[in-house]
Amino acid sequence: RSRDQDHPVIILIIKFLFCQFQELYFKNLSKRNKQIMEKNGNNRKLRVCVATCNRADYSKLAPIMFGIKTEPEFFELDVVVLGSHLIDDYGNTYRMIEQDDFDINTRLHTIVRGEDEAAMVESVGLALVKLPDVLNRLKPDIMIVHGDRFDALALATSAALMNIRILHIEGGEVSGTIDDSIRHAITKLAHYHVCCTRSAEQHLISMCEDHDRILLAGCPSYDKLLSAKNKDYMSIIRMWLGDDVKSKDYIVALQHPVTTDIKHSIKMFELTLDALISFNKRTLVLFPNIDAGSKEMVRVMRKKGIEHHPNFRAVKHVPFDQFIQLVAHAGCMIGNSSCGVREVGAFGTPVINLGTRQIGRETGENVLHVRDADTQDKILQALHLQFGKQYPCSKIYGDGNAVPRILKFLKSIDLQEPLQKKFCFPPVKENISQDIDHILETLSALAVDLGGTNLRVAIVSMKGEIVKKYTQFNPKTYEERINLILQMCVEAAAEAVKLNCRILGVGISTGGRVNPREGIVLHSTKLIQEWNSVDLRTPLSDTLHLPVWVDNDGNCAALAERKFGQGKGLENFVTLITGTGIGGGIIHQHELIHGSSFCAAELGHLVVSLDGPDCSCGSHGCIEAYASGMALQREAKKLHDEDLLLVEGMSVPKDEAVGALHLIQAAKLGNAKAQSILRTAGTALGLGVVNILHTMNPSLVILSGVLASHYIHIVKDVIRQQALSSVQDVDVVVSDLVDPALLGAASMVLDYTTRRIY
Repeated sequence: RSRDQDHPVIILIIKFLFCQFQELYFKNLSKRNKQIMEKNGNNRKLRVCVATCNRADYSKLAPIMFGIKTEPEFFELDVVVLGSHLIDDYGNTYRMIEQDDFDINTRLHTIVRGEDEAAMVESVGLALVKLPDVLNRLKPDIMIVHGDRFDALALATSAALMNIRILHIEGGEVSGTIDDSIRHAITKLAHYHVCCTRSAEQHLISMCEDHDRILLAGCPSYDKLLSAKNKDYMSIIRMWLGDDVKSKDYIVALQHPVTTDIKHSIKMFELTLDALISFNKRTLVLFPNIDAGSKEMVRVMRKKGIEHHPNFRAVKHVPFDQFIQLVAHAGCMIGNSSCGVREVGAFGTPVINLGTRQIGRETGENVLHVRDADTQDKILQALHLQFGKQYPCSKIYGDGNAVPRILKFLKSIDLQEPLQKKFCFPPVKENISQDIDHILETLSALAVDLGGTNLRVAIVSMKGEIVKKYTQFNPKTYEERINLILQMCVEAAAEAVKLNCRILGVGISTGGRVNPREGIVLHSTKLIQEWNSVDLRTPLSDTLHLPVWVDNDGNCAALAERKFGQGKGLENFVTLITGTGIGGGIIHQHELIHGSSFCAAELGHLVVSLDGPDCSCGSHGCIEAYASGMALQREAKKLHDEDLLLVEGMSVPKDEAVGALHLIQAAKLGNAKAQSILRTAGTALGLGVVNILHTMNPSLVILSGVLASHYIHIVKDVIRQQALSSVQDVDVVVSDLVDPALLGAASMVLDYTTRRIY
């Protein structure tokens, strides 16, 4: 059968195997639970304290509380209510806990009003003062804490200091605000972790948490979301938005302050309301949470008359069961609530996520991010793009079976195990930080130069000194070349330790067109074969665990002059490399010019004659076709074949190829034909420099490479004869750098460490 026919069969086999594995896992877990129950005492129930602070965390904790309540033979539930649940301005949401038929054991008024940063700190302090009496009275075996609120931090701190085990729900996630710091702080205090996504699980492991105490369960609220089948959703929509509103023809808005940038949060909320007014759709606006800045956001709502506007319904609280139906059938949800990027994905409802509050969250394709929501027009455009769409339902955060997993996880907790947490730190090498040689080590870069003939790697210090250099012939195939680069770099990095050099990164200089942003060689010269569309950054970075920069060899020569050579301190200059080929680099306003397609400064391919010799690029009459080492070698071979190259005092061994240096030697010894060829080559280069002067008007031109000193005088003569008088005073000099390609590659690394922008 075809592969397409096999695909469903393979999926069925995988599902079958997974079900078998899951059944076996839970059988073993049940067996362990019985053993633990016997160990803890046959009649001993696990006393679980669930502490809820606000309407958002209750939506996640309620399914767990219902699950605990259905198994009274295993669990004893205590409910503690604190935070904004008990404040009238935020809807007195403790009532929904009572409506769900839970007995509230303790109510703690812990919020210090003020809605600013100081009030948040004072609220944490007040909770810390009140919680010890409650925990001493309840004596729970385990406390369940959710999320990343400041109230939750007070709960976790109190429980940890009073030797009460903590189960943290939704640890390991990343959002993008101060909530991250609070969430991770609670993670370090908690003994057990229930996470919602695979990424969150990996984050917890990276934070050195014990893998055996982490449960990947999914989000508890998804158990309710994915089973929500309220056919009478229209009555809920009419109750909250009016009788004339249709499904998919309204918006739900929920925006909270970002405590690290309150002023911007308020401005963004103002722009959001302006955009919603202009969009002219019925909108349900929920009041923000109790974080610092919420009072100012409410003032903005009242200033704009939102509570009395015919298109808006402003409410403090909507019961979660009804809220589910409202977002499930909305045309769009807008704001920065985690509900938008997490729960709403279960229904495929379009979401517009504003600002940075949820910037790190995993999201489905239903979420459109407007991270820099700094104009009303930008938000309005997002509304036009998203409103009324229907996206595939996302199950990133859960599959509807979180609560059964959490209950089994709770039953598996052995109260006889030591309470002290153990962190799973990765192995660490012996600390040598007190060694004087380590303290005085030389900050250095690893520089790589990929030439047509040789492959060179060097350790280069911050001052531009080449500490050690390694040279090998450049292999002809991609595989051999990349393996040799990795081998040489690994050896050089190991040697750097012995030489007391601290390698900060790797810089690579290579021929051809390079995308320096991605570290990819797009197209190479004919001198380096099998070197197109090559990602150099990834293999080197993965092998050496260092940052890697890549650029064209001409650009690297310009960078070398800017940092170590005659271009140091100059705002505008041009470098021309005269070697096997002709390359260059342009520094303009102190920065390297790459061009729109990374093709700037291909100076060797400036055309100086319409009927000149063929060039390797496929054109005719380029500077490279006249003045490069390859061009001079071509002319030297012609003379040698005609017995016109050698003069008295010259000889070429039979096993040695004729090259550019033989031509230069013949010219020095008086060979008129060799002198004519060099003069023509220098004139072509000089005309190219004239074109550069007329186009770029730099303050300096630097000739670099092995042929530079042989061309300098001819180039200056051409400038005097051909250039406009306004540019004839521009100085043309020969570079005094020995290895500009290596030094330029190193400068990409060293400039970064000194905070230059590259």
